[in-house]
Amino acid sequence: MTIRGPLSRRAALLLAGTAALAGCTGGAEDDPQADAGSEDGHDSGHDAPQGSGHDTAEDDPHAAHAPDGGPPPEGIAEAADPTYPVGTTVILTADHMPGMEGAEATISGAFETTTYSVSYTPTDGGEPVTDHRWVVHEELVDPEEAPLPEGSEVELRAEHMPGMDGAEATIDSATGETVYMVDLTMDGMEMTRHKWVVESEIEPAS
Repeated sequence: MTIRGPLSRRAALLLAGTAALAGCTGGAEDDPQADAGSEDGHDSGHDAPQGSGHDTAEDDPHAAHAPDGGPPPEGIAEAADPTYPVGTTVILTADHMPGMEGAEATISGAFETTTYSVSYTPTDGGEPVTDHRWVVHEELVDPEEAPLPEGSEVELRAEHMPGMDGAEATIDSATGETVYMVDLTMDGMEMTRHKWVVESEIEPAS
């Protein structure tokens, strides 16, 4: 009896240690809920908002153009001899909106003016828009003589997108290229008199 007692206590201690080790390992590696919680905490808390914040068309401010751009602004001069006359079928190389680059379009107006890229904050509380292409000189409120230099502060009277009319804007760049209105179908939506596309953003349709 004096020999068997210590052996039993030693065996019990060994068994207890083995059980403790097994419990520790199972909690960290074998619990599917622990793994799922870790992955969900990363994916839903970090990765998902990045994708939803930038990849959808409704979150892209340039995707909010009106289906019908309306008539050209008052005072703008029609181009006398444009490279692409009204009615010409062309291919767009501009990427102002998803689905625009490579789209087939029909010229619905050609004009000679100064055309600007602008950055502005919409009047309806929308997110700031940077490098919006394009607005023409005739879509500015009481502008100085064209072309306005980069950095000029202006007020917009264009209605291409919600919150644009009346917004304060900064001129990012200017071009004297012939500027066009175009009709196109993009991502299943028909757009007529879309404003604007400059000549370097157009290629002949083959």
